Amino acid sequence: MSRKHTDRNKHQGKPRRGRSGQGGQTWIYGRHAVAAALANPKRQILRLVATQEMAADVERMEAERNLPLVIEKMERTTIDRLLEFGAVHQGVAAQVAPLPDLALDEAVSGADIVVVLDQVVDPHNVGAILRSCAAFGVSALIMQDRHSPAEAGSLAKAASGALEWVPIARVTNISRALEQLKNLGFWIAGLDGEADHELGSIPLQAPLALVMGAEGDGLRRLTREACDHLLAIPSARADLSLNVSNAAAVALYEARRSISA
Repeated sequence: MSRKHTDRNKHQGKPRRGRSGQGGQTWIYGRHAVAAALANPKRQILRLVATQEMAADVERMEAERNLPLVIEKMERTTIDRLLEFGAVHQGVAAQVAPLPDLALDEAVSGADIVVVLDQVVDPHNVGAILRSCAAFGVSALIMQDRHSPAEAGSLAKAASGALEWVPIARVTNISRALEQLKNLGFWIAGLDGEADHELGSIPLQAPLALVMGAEGDGLRRLTREACDHLLAIPSARADLSLNVSNAAAVALYEARRSISA
């Protein structure tokens, strides 16, 4: 069985990316996050700072992309003051411009699996989900324009480079975005702890949109109603549920296995 592809809603207005700082400029930090940003030709690097100990490594990263940037060498405590409180920067940080905006249809073109986050707000969770998306070959991550973290700082650090590798589209309304995905031929599977069917009990088909709900509250009513399947991850304890980022990793493993079978 396959979905009929239509062009309805194809040209929905372009969403805005989450931004932080003046003019959308923001800081990302940590060796893996900065290395991935330096390797990404779509990422504009505005400023690069490093401790004396990290400067040689950063120079090698910079040389691979041939960037005409001066590495500002400074004390670790000085870098601390540039970043959000408690940032674990490993002695390196970059001030960057946001990545280009992507419309939904542009982000999912040619995709076999995409992930949709329904108001997942913790940047560490979103970053970890991005890492899983990269590991399992997910083509795009879709988030709401509001009620989701900016693509910077702790999210970039938790993603460990995956922020540069996995395209992100932000939409105004998740349930409308799911309808648009259906019109583009996607099957929609939502993770819901109260679902009647377990993950793995129903064969999943590509192209597939896997929907994850908010920390604690899970999927909202309209989001659940927009799903073709609602699936629960089985647990040995009824009173124990997985963190959303862990649940995403489990679900993506099964989704990739199922559609590749």
